[in-house]
Amino acid sequence: MSLALPYVHSIDPIIGTIFGVHLWWYGLSYTLGFINARTFITRRAAELGLDRRRVYDLCILISIGVLIGGRVVEVIFYEWPFYADQLHLIPAFWLGGMASHGLLLGGLAAVWIFCRLYDKPFLMMTDVLSIPATFILGMGRIGNFIDGQILGSVTDVPWAVKFPDAEGFRHPVVLYDGIKNLLIIPVLLLAGRRNPPRGFVTGLFLFLYAFLRIPVDVFREYPTSLLGLATGQALNIALSVIGLAVMTAVCGLPRASDGDVCEASRAGSKIGWRKPVFVSILVFCLIIPSDWTQDVPERYGARHPGLIHSPVYPRISTEVTKAE
Repeated sequence: MSLALPYVHSIDPIIGTIFGVHLWWYGLSYTLGFINARTFITRRAAELGLDRRRVYDLCILISIGVLIGGRVVEVIFYEWPFYADQLHLIPAFWLGGMASHGLLLGGLAAVWIFCRLYDKPFLMMTDVLSIPATFILGMGRIGNFIDGQILGSVTDVPWAVKFPDAEGFRHPVVLYDGIKNLLIIPVLLLAGRRNPPRGFVTGLFLFLYAFLRIPVDVFREYPTSLLGLATGQALNIALSVIGLAVMTAVCGLPRASDGDVCEASRAGSKIGWRKPVFVSILVFCLIIPSDWTQDVPERYGARHPGLIHSPVYPRISTEVTKAE
């Protein structure tokens, strides 16, 4: 793979195929992100008052919440015209279609459910989990780039990239966003060490993720709009406002060290079915491609004829055949 600039993207988005099922680099980014989240939570388990069983409960809920949230926001805000006539395809993660704003909302909803179930302080949990959440978002963007998905505007900058199935050299906007996400991590770690009010790190995470994405998305080509703006930009503005509101609202709350300390769970150390379920989710993530659902046949069918005949991708098979 040549590193000469400007760069012609030639990375195969599919890692390999097992029994007709394709494994994608983008899906691997979720797997690595969830593994990192489990490792991070395990290291902070004593602080969060979690034993091994509750660590797995939290990781499973977060993984499911992230996947469902990403899918729901994609369907509603980006691809509803497509799915309105094909509702049965909404659960078909293996056909592609995830939205990063939905990953955030789904993850937050999962943490809220966990806190309600096990009587844990929500803001304390989200402050800690903001770190692995940012890592997952950063890894997802790297997966997007490897898959050659999400196009920036045409440019002649020295680091421009020629993406498959797209005219001209373009801004590698997903790398801009991925680097931005990873650079947020040390900022959040530093903010946490300054003993801010409980929930401040959560608000800072939401604000930095969304607000810093606004200039990044200026270079992105959005095929959809919301409230007169590019769909992603409208969601960026809304999430930035939410982040600011959270930081403002928690200013009068006790500082982190003065807040409630999570009591250690008494559930015991036996994890039972939890580990195989979590591992199953990690494996399931590998079958998720990064493109919009309706774009997968056109973008990958020509490069991977196996898609045309795979029983796992019946809709893709039909559309690629028609395109020929």
